[in-house]
Amino acid sequence: MKKTIMCICAYIIVAFSHKVVSADEGVSLVDETRVESYISNLYKQIDFGKLAPLSYEVFNKACRGYLNLLNAGKINKTKSIISICDFSLASTENRLWIIDLITKKVLFNTYVAHGKGSGDDLATSFSNQENTHKSSLGFYVTGDIYDGEHGTSLRLMGMDMGFNDAAYDRGIVVHGAEYVCNKFVANNQRLGRSWGCPAVPAPLSLPIINTIKDSTCLFIYYPENKYMANAYWLNKKVAYLPDNNMYADALQAEPVRPKTRIIKYISNGKVDSVKTIGLIQ
Repeated sequence: MKKTIMCICAYIIVAFSHKVVSADEGVSLVDETRVESYISNLYKQIDFGKLAPLSYEVFNKACRGYLNLLNAGKINKTKSIISICDFSLASTENRLWIIDLITKKVLFNTYVAHGKGSGDDLATSFSNQENTHKSSLGFYVTGDIYDGEHGTSLRLMGMDMGFNDAAYDRGIVVHGAEYVCNKFVANNQRLGRSWGCPAVPAPLSLPIINTIKDSTCLFIYYPENKYMANAYWLNKKVAYLPDNNMYADALQAEPVRPKTRIIKYISNGKVDSVKTIGLIQ
């Protein structure tokens, strides 16, 4: 008897020492599964054609931040453009992708420069500080267009506190540069570098700027541990997925559940009565 009581007590202690999963946590788990499925389906529909495909891991992270910014009203809901710079790749690769999420088309896949303070061919160091000439990681929203030292340029507003929120004051913008080209790569075995701006090929600068203007999302990626662990827009749980034509074919259809159930009572082979029961949705 004493042994039985001890076993029961031990069971109770173990049972209550584990975290009880609440209904809200269960919902969050389901939502996360749906978000992952949504992003995966969206990625599979993108037509990369003969272009080098963007890494799914990078797209996944970019898409999560994009959705969070969209849900927060930080980016233009009437446009579906996302720009992604993968700075884990060498500067000699086409590491900028600009994608239309409605048509699932890659509009641009080209060179993009990193800051001279961030590294040589490979960018490995990043900063949010003035005069470092380093690139800054994170999510940006495109601002106004102006004519500056590098011609037509597009201001960027950094959205990640502590990582790129000083971008506007630092003058970090999208602009064209003559050092972002095949000839420079052939002569130097790397792309030219900026003072922290994501500079693009001069002939493409105006088309790119006109495409991504008006408060669209730009994401500069590198797997830096501090950023990956602390970035707000990247790590925030996606509250909900857009439910409109823009994303309809990327969302998995959910089965339509009947709202009621009809029960027929039969007596002597004939319907005696009918009862309608409401179902929990």
